[in-house]
Amino acid sequence: MKSYSYIAQDARGKQVKGKANAESEQEFLEKMKERGLFIKDYKEEAGGESRSIYKFSTNELSFCCRQLSAMLTSGLTLVKAIDIMTREQENEKAKAIWQDIYENVQKGESFSSTLEMHKGSFPDFLISMVNAGESSGSLDVIMTRMSDHYANENKLKNTVKSAMIYPIILAVLCVVIVIFLFAFIMPTFIDMYDDPSTMPALTKMMKAISDFIIGKWYLLIIFAVAIFFGIRYMLKVPSLRLKFDRMLIKAPSIGPLMTKIYTGRFSRTLSNLYSSGIPMVECLQKASAVLGNMYVDEKFEDVVDEVKQGEPLSAAITRTEIFESMFCSVIYVGEEAGALDSILDKTSDYYEEESDAAVKRLVSMVEPVMLIFMGVIIGFVVAGIYPALYGAMEGMEDE
Repeated sequence: MKSYSYIAQDARGKQVKGKANAESEQEFLEKMKERGLFIKDYKEEAGGESRSIYKFSTNELSFCCRQLSAMLTSGLTLVKAIDIMTREQENEKAKAIWQDIYENVQKGESFSSTLEMHKGSFPDFLISMVNAGESSGSLDVIMTRMSDHYANENKLKNTVKSAMIYPIILAVLCVVIVIFLFAFIMPTFIDMYDDPSTMPALTKMMKAISDFIIGKWYLLIIFAVAIFFGIRYMLKVPSLRLKFDRMLIKAPSIGPLMTKIYTGRFSRTLSNLYSSGIPMVECLQKASAVLGNMYVDEKFEDVVDEVKQGEPLSAAITRTEIFESMFCSVIYVGEEAGALDSILDKTSDYYEEESDAAVKRLVSMVEPVMLIFMGVIIGFVVAGIYPALYGAMEGMEDE
């Protein structure tokens, strides 16, 4: 029996430290998973070296799957393909993980069980698909599908990042302009008043805001930091995260756009899983988990129960009231025709294009809101300083 010390994170996001006994590294990781702990760092107590978890990005996963697919299709053995993959890794942590995978597969371990040992580095979805590929003898085909899947995931992330550049710049510009107006422009015009009591109510309010920003700016920083970490903490509390995720789905303007994004990811993932021969119940569980929405996960618990009882998937999904009626109809047609995997594959192409458009529309909604906000602030400042400016101009004319 080996002893392992670990640093992990529980379901609430709290960091925990401890020790656990297990016969092997894989058994230790399984025990931690059963306890609901995400391992950040661990080591074997008998002088073993600490091993940090290295999480592969979607871009890295797409590259690795594509390379493995190409090598397996060309006739190379899995051991040789992993050996070449290990040598190609530029990141030392990634190289160490692939080296460990190579050594275990060479000893006779299955590829999926070896990936399972590095659960924190590889997603559950990939591990399940590799397991299905090994069982069906179509690992090369599965690797091609995974390459396409993670390439699409990476494309969506890059679309979001690219689309968010302008709103972020605009948000920073809004903050800078507001601070500049209240910290430098407002005091200049307020000094034009000889008697502060003669100031209009709006100007007094602007002066109070200006004095606060100049004199107690550090409180604004503390407040902003508190809000940032407060939101992060709230999203780690299951009940609050559930309400937030439900709001994303049900919000009047944002909800339909988020639904298109979720539909694209769900249909592609379900198509890949189902066509690989994985049972429908397991497909639904893993496909809903990929969305990363707690409200959707909760709804799919009912879907899974209904499918287990023999309910058609289309009817069960329709009752969730999450996806569009057209998508539910497509699933119904696929069930009736006995070609659910191929129909889902074609549908996912459509919804992924819709997802890209939805992301752009979602971001485009933010831009006018920021412009309106900036215009309103500037309008208030102008309205506040206008009486002082008007009075000063009248004084100059009298002279």
